[in-house]
Amino acid sequence: MVEAYCVKCKKKGQKMKEPVINKTARGGFMAKGQCPECGTKMCAMMSKDNAEKAMQSGEAKKGF
Repeated sequence: MVEAYCVKCKKKGQKMKEPVINKTARGGFMAKGQCPECGTKMCAMMSKDNAEKAMQSGEAKKGF
């Protein structure tokens, strides 16, 4: 699963609900989703390898 830090819950390693991976303007990858506990929007920067693994396994959708 795609994990990120939730600013509202203050918890590290929260598993994103419905993550979507997008490309940034500089060519990096970013996963956007929701916190499973409070529903706040979350985002996490990812490497190309991790982004491709998440999309191939079906954990995240491709948004670009």
